[in-house]
Amino acid sequence: MSITHSRLSVLFEAPFWIALYERETDGKYEVCKVTFGAEPKDYGVHAFFLKNWRRLVFSPSIEASALTERRINPKRLQREIRRQMTDAGIGTKAQQALKLQQEQNKTERKTRSREQKQAEKDRQFALRQEKRLQKRRGH
Repeated sequence: MSITHSRLSVLFEAPFWIALYERETDGKYEVCKVTFGAEPKDYGVHAFFLKNWRRLVFSPSIEASALTERRINPKRLQREIRRQMTDAGIGTKAQQALKLQQEQNKTERKTRSREQKQAEKDRQFALRQEKRLQKRRGH
């Protein structure tokens, strides 16, 4: 049986509000970043994730540190939650995962644009050749 730990953080990164959804399953850590315009309400975030769950694009998996299963004192848990609520910033794991996803998108975009440029060059060459042949025929 696999155990999944997940965390949703909504933060302000000027000029937009973003939601970071982090999940850890079977020692694999993944993160998804969703950008909102204005400050979202709790029910709006909840409705968005329910509606668009299947379309979320997670970063490639990275190795997660092993979690130990232990019961946490409720007061300690409240302190940790309060600390996380006041903590402004993205965790380093989330930053690394998002950076990895950004790099992959960048390489895909570069290869796609390179292929498009080559296809356009080939098309232009074919047009020039065709035009040259038409001129030679004298029509």
